Amino acid sequence: MFPIGDTVPRRNPPIATWLIIFVNGVVFLFELGLPPHALERFFYLFGIVPARYTHPQWALAAGLPIDDYWPFVTCMFLHGGWLHIISNMWTLWIFGDNVEDRMGPLRFSFFYLLCGVAAGLVHSFTNPNSTVPTVGASGAIAGVLGAYLFLFPFSRVIVVFPVFFYPLFFELPAVLYLGLWAITQVFSGAISLAAPESVGGIAWWAHVGGFTTGSILHFLFVKRGRDYRQSYRDEYGVEGAWIPMNYWRSDR
Repeated sequence: MFPIGDTVPRRNPPIATWLIIFVNGVVFLFELGLPPHALERFFYLFGIVPARYTHPQWALAAGLPIDDYWPFVTCMFLHGGWLHIISNMWTLWIFGDNVEDRMGPLRFSFFYLLCGVAAGLVHSFTNPNSTVPTVGASGAIAGVLGAYLFLFPFSRVIVVFPVFFYPLFFELPAVLYLGLWAITQVFSGAISLAAPESVGGIAWWAHVGGFTTGSILHFLFVKRGRDYRQSYRDEYGVEGAWIPMNYWRSDR
């Protein structure tokens, strides 16, 4: 199932989301201009290589500084191919604008980076001996998904599912779609620990770490008062509608 939209309207322009997508796009264009050897070196220097911190002798032999922790930030803006960046930025575009609406651009930016760093730390902890650079924004975006799950549980996610090459479009409650997504990440992560060769190439535990961080800490970043918005089910049983909190203070 691939998401193509949701039913939650936004109130403000998603400035931070646009900026994050723009920066990722600029960096990806820079990557396209690098020769293969230089690109590999670029990923090793600015992506997360867990063995860089757990095996300092190997890191020094590979020419990687062991006291540089910026890769936990820079890795979020690197991608390994067109499908990688398009899928990540598309997911961020669908879910990020609504979460940013609830947090504001500055808070959302800090929240996004925090989830990405947490995702990188979890990946390093679960793969301490890996010498393969990990790149991509999926860990940070997983944090956005975790926040979305708790902020907009009754919204509807529009997904497409191919059936014998025929695209089938339907809606799912956000709590179901994101809940199933989270379960698949944990399941795949568990398999990766038991049989790494069968699920190589995807940092499953980074997704779990980002999602968990976003789920737990999102409340620290949401705006309060007049700009606060919550889901409700109205008297007609319609789910996914969103109104200001002060609606509930009226004399209805």
